[in-house]
Amino acid sequence: MTGQWTFGTRLGVGFGFAGLVLLIIGTAGYYSTHRLIENDKRVNHSHQVRRELADLQSELKDAETGQRGFVITGKESYLAPYQSALEQIKITFDRVRSLTTDNVDQQRRLDKLLPLMESKLAELKRTIDQRRKDGFEPTAKVIAEDQGKELMDSIRRVVAEMDRQEQDLLDARSAEAEATASATKAVILWGSLVGVALVALFGWYMVASLRRQIGSAVQHIQSSSNELQAAATQQTTVSREQAASMSEIATTIKELVATARQIAESAQRVAGIAEDTARGARTGDQTLKGAQDAVANIRGQVDLIVSHMLDLGRKSQQIGGILEVINELAEQTNILAINASIEAAGAGDAGRRFGVVADEIRKLADRVGGSTKDIKSLIEEIRGAVHTTVMATETGSKAVDVGTRQIRDVSAGFQQIVRLVETTTEAAREIELSTKQQTTAVEQVNEAIANIAQASRESEVSSTQTLQTVTELTGLSRNLARLVQPQARA
Repeated sequence: MTGQWTFGTRLGVGFGFAGLVLLIIGTAGYYSTHRLIENDKRVNHSHQVRRELADLQSELKDAETGQRGFVITGKESYLAPYQSALEQIKITFDRVRSLTTDNVDQQRRLDKLLPLMESKLAELKRTIDQRRKDGFEPTAKVIAEDQGKELMDSIRRVVAEMDRQEQDLLDARSAEAEATASATKAVILWGSLVGVALVALFGWYMVASLRRQIGSAVQHIQSSSNELQAAATQQTTVSREQAASMSEIATTIKELVATARQIAESAQRVAGIAEDTARGARTGDQTLKGAQDAVANIRGQVDLIVSHMLDLGRKSQQIGGILEVINELAEQTNILAINASIEAAGAGDAGRRFGVVADEIRKLADRVGGSTKDIKSLIEEIRGAVHTTVMATETGSKAVDVGTRQIRDVSAGFQQIVRLVETTTEAAREIELSTKQQTTAVEQVNEAIANIAQASRESEVSSTQTLQTVTELTGLSRNLARLVQPQARA
C-alpha cells in the first residue's frame, strides 16, 4: 500500500507519526503537570490557612496585650494594639472561613470559635470600661478571677485543632505532590525514549521506501531533462524572433496613435470653429428678429399715420362744407346790409344811424367772405398735402412690407445656417469622440503589444534560464542518482 504513496504523502505520514508520538507524550506530561500544579495549589492553600490562623491568634494576643497595658497604666495610648486588633480580627476570621468553605470539620470548629472570640472581646471591653470607671484595684481583682484566661485557653485549643488538621492535610498533599512529580518525570522520560525509538524505526522504513521510489524517478528525470533541453533551445529561438516582430508592430502602432491624435485635435478645432459660427448665426438671427420687430412697429406707425391723414382729409372736407355755409351766410348778410342801407337812406335822418350799422354789417360780411376764401384756399392746400402724405405713406408701407419679407428670408437663412452648423458641430464632435475612442483603443493595443513584446523578451530570458536550469537539472539528476543508488557512482 505504501508503494502508491507520493513523496509528500510519505513525508506527511512520517511527520504525522512523529507528531502523534509527541502529542501523546505531551498530553501525558500536561496531565501530570496539571495534577502537580493542583497539588501545589492545595499545599499553598493549607499554608495560607495556617498563616491566617496564626494571624488570628496573634491579633487576639495583641488585643489582650493592649487591654493589660491600659489596666496597669491607665494610659489610652496602650489601647492602640487593642483598637487595631478589633479591626483586623473580623477580617481575618472571614478570610479563614472563606478559605475553609470546602472543609466541613473546619467550618464546625469556626462556628465553635466565633462565640469564644466574641466572649473574649466582650471580657476585654468590660475590663477596659471598669478600669476607666473604678480604677486599677477593682479591675485587677476581676482579672485575677482568670475568666479571660479560660476563654483564651479555649480559643487556643480550637485554633490548635484547626492547625493540626491543616498540618495533616498539608502532609498528605505534599506527599501526593511528590508522587505526582515522580510520575511526571517517569512519563516524560520513558515516553521520550519510546517515542524516539518509534520515530527512528518508522523513519528507517520511510527512508528505504523513498530511496526505491526516488531511484526510479531519477531515471525518468534524466531522460525528461534531455528532451526539455532540446525544447528550451527551440523556444529560445522562437522567442527572439517573436520579440523582434513585436518591436516592429509596436513602432507602427505608435505612428498610428500619433496620426489618430492629430485627427482628434483637428476635429476638436473644427468643432470649436463650428460652435463659434453657430453662436454668430444665432446672434445675427436675434438681431434680425429685433429689426423685424422694429419694422413691424414702423408699419404700425405708418398705418396709424395713414389713418390720421385720412381722418384729417375727412375733417377738412367737413370744414369746407361749413365754410360754404358761412360764405353763403356772409353773402346773404351782405345783401341784407345793402338793403338795410338803401332803406336807411330812404328814411332820412331817422335811418342814418341804422344805415351806419348796416354799413358795418356789410363790411363785416365782406371780411367774413374774404376770410372764408382764405380758409378754403388753406383747406385745399391741406387736402393736397394730406393726399401727398397718404401716397408717400402707402409707398413707405409697401417698402416696409418688402423689407419685412426680406428680413424673414434672411432670418430663415440664418436659422438654416444655425441648423447646418449644429449638424456640423455634432458631426465634428462625433468624429472627435470616435477618434479619441480609436486613439484609446489603439493605445490599449499599443500597450498590449508592448506587454506582448515585454513578455516575448521575458520569455526569451526565461527560455535562456530554462535552458540553463535544464542543464543544471541534468547534472543534479546525475548527482541525485549517485546519492540514492551508490552503485551508480561507477
